[in-house]
Amino acid sequence: MKILVINNKGQYNHRIQRSLKYLNIPSELVPNTLSIEEIKDKNPIGLILGGGPSIESAGNSEEYIKHFDIPILGICLGHQLIAKAYGGKVSTSDTESYAKVELEVLDDNNLFNELYPKMEVWSSHKDEVKIIPNEFEILAKSNLCDVESFKHKNKDVYGIQFHPEVHHTPKGSIIFENFYNICKKGVNND
Repeated sequence: MKILVINNKGQYNHRIQRSLKYLNIPSELVPNTLSIEEIKDKNPIGLILGGGPSIESAGNSEEYIKHFDIPILGICLGHQLIAKAYGGKVSTSDTESYAKVELEVLDDNNLFNELYPKMEVWSSHKDEVKIIPNEFEILAKSNLCDVESFKHKNKDVYGIQFHPEVHHTPKGSIIFENFYNICKKGVNND
């Protein structure tokens, strides 16, 4: 019963897995080159799609998104890959930055439980989701970005533009704990 952290070659992928370890959340960091079968063999209860330098560096991550019917959390590039996989639009940000941002949490639906109405985060805005897919809803926004977080309306598929794994996101651990609770609920409902 572990979460797989998909390494999309971003600088913080190892830190995501380490953060989960500190929270006693069973996890494994795996390369984004694994086949669908190799992922299935690991029998994960959830996937976290880590960040990365570009969509080209994402390996098989986009294939995983629509193939698996388990909770998925996309972080930064992972967030953008989810949008792209479901038909949303991603492009370069108007305000490229890497800084502390205050989120306005619009919906404390599961992922943002205990974090409503505001949350301080460390966010990367080189590329961002400009148009969400039809079957998604926005969970959080900021003065820099209209889509800091979103969720599929019928599935436990979430995306966040920010980095919960760094100390500049003081309550980032709550995001991971909430996601783990979502994953465990999925297992209990099977």
